Amino acid sequence: MGIQPDGDPAPDPGVPSDAARSRRRAQFLRELNEAKALRERVKPRRARAARMRQQMRMRTFRW
Repeated sequence: MGIQPDGDPAPDPGVPSDAARSRRRAQFLRELNEAKALRERVKPRRARAARMRQQMRMRTFRW
């Protein structure tokens, strides 16, 4: 990582840009939601129990 003449650090070639990071994050979240939906269809009882546990956690969380 070098210093450019104007004093700003040069961007690292190994560091991805914010746009690329946002795209990867969006893709990950899409796939995560897809996996959750599939899991809910395959094991509805377990998914319902997980939703109930999550609701209980949110109810007992102190703001």
